[in-house]
Amino acid sequence: MPENLQAILSTTLFTLYERTFTVGEILLLPLLLVIGWWLIDKMAHLATYRLRKSGASADSVHLFKRIFYIIAMAVLLITTLDVLNVPLTAFAFLSGAVAIGFGFGAQNIINNFISGWILMWERPIRIGDFLEVDGARGSVEAINTRSTRIRRVDGVHMLIPNSKLLENTVINWTLIDYLTRTSVRVGVAYGSDCTKVSSLIFAAADAHEHILKESKPVVIFDDFGDNALIFEVFFWVNASVERDLRQIRSELRFAIEKSFREAGIVIAFPQRDIHVDGTLQLTRAQFDNMQSGTTNS
Repeated sequence: MPENLQAILSTTLFTLYERTFTVGEILLLPLLLVIGWWLIDKMAHLATYRLRKSGASADSVHLFKRIFYIIAMAVLLITTLDVLNVPLTAFAFLSGAVAIGFGFGAQNIINNFISGWILMWERPIRIGDFLEVDGARGSVEAINTRSTRIRRVDGVHMLIPNSKLLENTVINWTLIDYLTRTSVRVGVAYGSDCTKVSSLIFAAADAHEHILKESKPVVIFDDFGDNALIFEVFFWVNASVERDLRQIRSELRFAIEKSFREAGIVIAFPQRDIHVDGTLQLTRAQFDNMQSGTTNS
């Protein structure tokens, strides 16, 4: 039986570039690739685990993992070919044909591939950053070879080609830090004490725990509106996502409304004055209907 097995494994299957391949060598090829890939995967997980434990950022770990996989796969491929005694020159023609095919038919893929490496290397966009692209806002979850995955504030995932992030205007809210300036507008009724209104708005903003105290809030008397005196308060917060900004603005509006209610200041609403040119006459029936309608309501 061993002799028959050895004879089967030594059977020649085909010849390529004057190099004969046996059944044993063909069966050895997937075995080497599977074992090699398993070792590479284990080493990558171990290395990235130690990087995370050392405090490395998520995008640095992601970049290291990509480079490690590419180098390791190249070493695995060369080692496998060397074990099979296959010269690399045998693939010269094939690699040339593949390069020509990529040049003519895969320009967008190559463009996005190179753009992805630029994003990971230069790091203008990192994992965890909060971006605004074409009016959509979300956090970067992964920078892949072809596209970048962004999770919008409504939970929907977006796949944006890497080249688009380099060729178009992208707002990165957290590139340097998480400091963001935002504002809240409110209108009060005409006749209100503007100085008191300004003081109440400032006190509400200054008392909020998430509004930065180093840069004091600024209250602006913005305009004489059609129905109200418009005030706007500008303030800085340390927010990483749009949801936090909306929550802080909402909490500040609650605080302003409460302070206005306690001080007797009316938050304005649209009003219209009707001027009748001429004499308006109401019949007794119309007057009674109006009265009954008011009573029922």
